[in-house]
Amino acid sequence: MSLDSPERSDSSHQFEENQITNKNPLRDVDYFPPLRKAIPLGIQHVLAMFVSNAAVPLIIAGTAGLSGADTVFLVQMAMFVAGIATLVQTLGIGPLGARLPIVMGTSFGFVPVMIPIAANQGLPAVFGGALIGGLAMAVVGLCYRRLSVFFPPVVSGTFVLLIGILLLPVGFAYVGGGVGAEDFGSPHHLLLAALVFVVTVAFHQFCRGFLSEAAVLIGILVGCVAAAPMGLLDFSRVAEAGWFQLPIPFEIGLAFDPAAILAITLMAVVTCAESIGDISGTAIGGAEREPTARELSGGVMADGLSSSFAALFGAFPQISFSQNVGLVALTGVASRFVVALGGGFLVLAGLVPKLGALVSAIPAAALGGAVIIMFGMIASAGVKMLSHARFNKRNMLIVGVSLALAIGLPAQSGLYQGAPQQIGVLLESGLIPGALASIMLNLVLPRADDDPATTGPAEP
Repeated sequence: MSLDSPERSDSSHQFEENQITNKNPLRDVDYFPPLRKAIPLGIQHVLAMFVSNAAVPLIIAGTAGLSGADTVFLVQMAMFVAGIATLVQTLGIGPLGARLPIVMGTSFGFVPVMIPIAANQGLPAVFGGALIGGLAMAVVGLCYRRLSVFFPPVVSGTFVLLIGILLLPVGFAYVGGGVGAEDFGSPHHLLLAALVFVVTVAFHQFCRGFLSEAAVLIGILVGCVAAAPMGLLDFSRVAEAGWFQLPIPFEIGLAFDPAAILAITLMAVVTCAESIGDISGTAIGGAEREPTARELSGGVMADGLSSSFAALFGAFPQISFSQNVGLVALTGVASRFVVALGGGFLVLAGLVPKLGALVSAIPAAALGGAVIIMFGMIASAGVKMLSHARFNKRNMLIVGVSLALAIGLPAQSGLYQGAPQQIGVLLESGLIPGALASIMLNLVLPRADDDPATTGPAEP
């Protein structure tokens, strides 16, 4: 369907969505389950992303040599901003927000770029670059209908597939006890992760109703109970944390360094591909339909302006969290109001440090047993998206080259050791070279006679 008639496209998607949700209300993004179900399902989303959301400020704070109090402040702001961004993304404000079950959080994709900036120019330069980079993302979202030629199904499906594949090593790092753990890979970590994995799969596949929908939450709770006698539950941070603290804008400050702005803005524009992939994965995995152009445009705009808002409050760029895309696909609960409740919990966690400290006490291995399932579901959602593209030799080459670059380059960093640092960190991410390759090949390779020039999300 041509993008020259977006209203027609959106109405057809709405008709398809209505057909699906008449069969299963849980697949309806506008369905509001009873609170007794919605609240724990929302908390389940928070548990899936909480540690990852806190990891980025911890890494950057260590690089910048911040004090303990400043580090706690960065973690607190990461929670508060993620909650606000999630509310905007799920509930919407005017044209902003996809109005889909999308959990927002601190992007790992920016970490390789932000580390050298934080070490050399300081955190204010990071936040100044993030402010400008967020505005650049918002412009991409605003112009999405014109730019959608860059993101047909073969490209967006490849993005989602790459996201799932590249996140799997992160998930297995959790399984081993977390990166940097002194006893990484110890049997107790592996057994705990295996327990959570088995419980999650068992409840998801062999139970019905709420027990199936909350499989990840149940798996993590069982893991926490099992971790207690192992001595893996540490509540010392809860005792040390305060009860209430308001967010403080400009606490860290802003500085506009040209090199920092260029590096972070480039990353922000490329990250739009990840955002589009996550939005598409959420719509397909949760609502069992393709996203509309309005959802994609509003979602990317919300990502960008949320990142600029985050910079003002001492938080890092925001992006839809891929593990929660997997959680939506895994549970089959596509209600945006469930995720909005999770966003409210994140705001509360940002205002009440003790609450955030309590959630962060979950052992890494317990989370690992659940997230490897979610990340695998993201990759399978990418395969499902690719099924809407014809697998002729042209499209197979696009997918194959993108996979080769995204997986091969990070594994052999010696190939680009002589490159400038900013180029090196872009190549090391894997996702950026893979995404750029799929976009460029889609533009330059000739189309086959049986391959229509689809310029937007394909219709199933």
